[in-house]
Amino acid sequence: MKKLQLKLAPLMILGTLAFVIGCGESQPAPNPASPIPNQDTEEVVPHAGHGSGPHDGTVADWGGGKYHVEFTVDHDKQEGTVYILGDDEKTPSPIKAAEIQLSITDPVMQVSLKAAPQEGDPEGTASRFVGNHESLGVVQEYAGTISGVIDDTPYAGDFKEEPHLEN
Repeated sequence: MKKLQLKLAPLMILGTLAFVIGCGESQPAPNPASPIPNQDTEEVVPHAGHGSGPHDGTVADWGGGKYHVEFTVDHDKQEGTVYILGDDEKTPSPIKAAEIQLSITDPVMQVSLKAAPQEGDPEGTASRFVGNHESLGVVQEYAGTISGVIDDTPYAGDFKEEPHLEN
């Protein structure tokens, strides 16, 4: 019996690891219409999916909806722009940060986006961040993560562009 246990132990360990790690398939993205926790109160609040942002970009959550970020790209300039928006997904929400980070998954790239205050942003804050990378010249739908720090609190939001439909 002891020999059988010794032979089965490695198989059980491998089986457990395979179950825990998975088979390498990506997990589906969370449903944007599903309830999300409010970071300030831990209360779960319903959250609708995002449409296009005020700059016709792709919108993602930052902080459970406390902030939103909108990603746009100008392929000719090889330039990415991220706008910081409030909980209404429309109003600029200036933050005190010199830069935020843009991480794209395909093609893999990291871009530091520098503060580029918009008219009306208070001194020392910005609601727009801009950066360049030659790979942003590729015309495609991008997906990735936008991250930054506001008042010593790290924020990150995943986004995925969808094809634009021609009217």
